[in-house]
Amino acid sequence: MTSMDISLKEMMTIDGSLGAAIVDHGSGMALGSLGSSKDLDLQVAAAGNTEVVKAKLRTMDSLGLKDAIEDILITLGSQYHIIRPISGRGGKGLFLYLALDRNRANLAMARHQLKTIEGRLEV
Repeated sequence: MTSMDISLKEMMTIDGSLGAAIVDHGSGMALGSLGSSKDLDLQVAAAGNTEVVKAKLRTMDSLGLKDAIEDILITLGSQYHIIRPISGRGGKGLFLYLALDRNRANLAMARHQLKTIEGRLEV
């Protein structure tokens, strides 16, 4: 089990990481974040990606899908953004958010590492 601070630090060690956050999708607030720059405001990203998660959950409900979101991938010209809802140990309503530099990141490895980090996170 790892804490939120350690999990954020682990997320930032993933190749190509630009910023990481743990977000409450009920409020849109980042409970913790690391990395940020003038080009990536993690507070704005947290609030905006909350709407993405809520929209997907509403769509799944409308379709009658009885499944869980593993992750949501947003591919930009120069970046990947991964949203991974936290599934266990009191993490319901939270998600991991990771922004990656597309030229430096290995998407498959990043998704694998994020899944491992999510599994160890203690909320």
